[in-house]
Amino acid sequence: MKHSRGFTVIELLVVLLFLTVGAVVFFSQKATFDATARDDNRKTAINAMYYSLEEVYYEKHKSYPSTIDSKTLRSVDPALFTDPQGYKLGDSDANYVYSPTNCTIDGACKSYTLSSTMEREATYTKNSRRN
Repeated sequence: MKHSRGFTVIELLVVLLFLTVGAVVFFSQKATFDATARDDNRKTAINAMYYSLEEVYYEKHKSYPSTIDSKTLRSVDPALFTDPQGYKLGDSDANYVYSPTNCTIDGACKSYTLSSTMEREATYTKNSRRN
């Protein structure tokens, strides 16, 4: 009886099945990891804007602005006003939303809500400390 060299079709199919399952698990975990990282970046941006509004802007003006951007909040890195998907704060598709309330004609507001839509968890929201 001759011994053949090589693999049987069954052995090749089993190896292919293992590689396919491994690839599916890897890419699904990678997608989850990437979404979590983007959510963390969103939280970092919202927190930076929040602390700049509270500790810098409010202390100087005794009110909150009617809109925010890199010119209003100079202490915040301008890149943080753009979400991980490339939308800027104020764009219609942006994940970041600044909603001022109780504003006067000159643009001075008494409070605000700052929020971001997350991919893997509930909307992240920060409200003004003062009302």
